[in-house]
Amino acid sequence: MSATLTTLRDLADQYDAFLIDQFGVLLDGAGAYENAPRALSELAKTGKPIVILSNSGKRAAPNEARLTRLGFARGDYQTVLSSGEAAYRLLSETVGDRRGGATPVWLHARDGDQSAIEGLNLRSVASASEADLLILAGSQGDQRGLEWYRAELTPAAQRAVPCYCTNPDLEMLTPQGKAFGAGRIAALYEELGGSVTYIGKPYPQIYQIAGQILGQIAPRGVLCIGDSPAHDVLGGAGAGFSTALVRDTGLHAGADFAHLQKICEGLGARLEHVIPAFDWES
Repeated sequence: MSATLTTLRDLADQYDAFLIDQFGVLLDGAGAYENAPRALSELAKTGKPIVILSNSGKRAAPNEARLTRLGFARGDYQTVLSSGEAAYRLLSETVGDRRGGATPVWLHARDGDQSAIEGLNLRSVASASEADLLILAGSQGDQRGLEWYRAELTPAAQRAVPCYCTNPDLEMLTPQGKAFGAGRIAALYEELGGSVTYIGKPYPQIYQIAGQILGQIAPRGVLCIGDSPAHDVLGGAGAGFSTALVRDTGLHAGADFAHLQKICEGLGARLEHVIPAFDWES
């Protein structure tokens, strides 16, 4: 099936609920895209459920605070379902009520964010070599090279320390441009012999939680809007949802319609719509 080139305004009438990516759709590496806050407000006026579905390793509250700071109205969406929030649910079930001493964990996140482990029976340590659990919630790929990560992670891989990657993105947007994401660090850990559990798009768990939040809406009535064929389209289609990509922002900014379709076809991912941007007027 060939995708259609359309607009956000037209799609608003065709679907019953929306799962909207954060970085590359609403935000770039420095702030909000110019017309995105208004577009979200206009979409919210339809009264249809909106969830921000993000591969952010931070939990919901820090993501919601950032969106508010950047001009998005908190009342325009139900919640931010981040991969960090989904991971927190899983960790709460596995280590949250474990008795005895706290498990030493190496939490790698941006901005010193510790929300991924707050309230859990986990103790943060400074080096992966000291840890019995690794959490890759973010990347410092704009500051450190992969060789630094190789040296940091090798001792943990040799001890078979389990790793949770709560931000599977291979690339990220930064104020300086693209850099490798936490997903690339997780792949390196696997190359070193380590074991990784991935949480977030395109993996099923986060979409299962999203479906629970949306309730009784039929999957094909839910539209996933993103910028990544390998995450937003592959994951959304795999969950049975409908899919749309932005063309002029995000990871593939400036790519033509045919190129986006070809990428999705190569992944075996069902792309249904392409829109210029998350903009109510274009």
